[in-house]
Amino acid sequence: MSLSPESPLSGTPDHAPPEVVNAVGTPTGAVTDPRMVPVTRVDHDLPAVPPARLTADALRARFSLSGSLMWTPEVRREPSLTRRSPAPAAVLVPIVLRDEPMVLLTERATRMSTHSGQIAFPGGRVDPGDVTIAAAALREAWEEVGLDASFVEVLGELPTYTTITAFVVTPVVALVQPGFALRPNPAEVADVFEVPLAFLMNPAHHRRHHLEGEGPAARHFFSMPYQDGAHERFVWGATAGMLRNLYRFLSA
Repeated sequence: MSLSPESPLSGTPDHAPPEVVNAVGTPTGAVTDPRMVPVTRVDHDLPAVPPARLTADALRARFSLSGSLMWTPEVRREPSLTRRSPAPAAVLVPIVLRDEPMVLLTERATRMSTHSGQIAFPGGRVDPGDVTIAAAALREAWEEVGLDASFVEVLGELPTYTTITAFVVTPVVALVQPGFALRPNPAEVADVFEVPLAFLMNPAHHRRHHLEGEGPAARHFFSMPYQDGAHERFVWGATAGMLRNLYRFLSA
């Protein structure tokens, strides 16, 4: 299940006030075309995470020390554009162990009434039957793209990230062994692709955007556009924010 406002939040009472939306179902104040929002800075001055820290063993070691590392997540929440109660959610951040580590991402189906075509991690709401946050992320990855949990090694979690649609998302970082066969759910996923982890962990590819406005209409967000052959994968918003936090964690 994708993190999108067209699905009701579990545990939300029937009388809860509705989300503020416009005529096409997009939250009022939401960014409709992030490519048109001005870029205010590109972080060329920040160092990339060294390749030696992006190997499977280095990532395992890093997460084994996560409780003792001194670091601060850079992005924790987006401005609230809904009156709904917060709901817990989980996404899987799957690092595929190819010759060069790759991050598996999805492109949302264009038929979705909101956030169509956006880049996302596999994930969605935590269900009552999910024993842990990691279990929720693995279940959602299986339901969305058919990623079998037998290929997945969970490393740990990053701090939560609260979206404009009131999902409190826990990113679950995992290593994925090659050899899996994906079966994307066409109702939710238009495409599945991979981006080099080194590209995403290099701030020279991190663009800062600022949208003018008052209150929640003002937005600051990251983007990490990746040229995939002739196709640009425009990673932005919550997905880019969680990747930025991963960068801070790995570079601390």
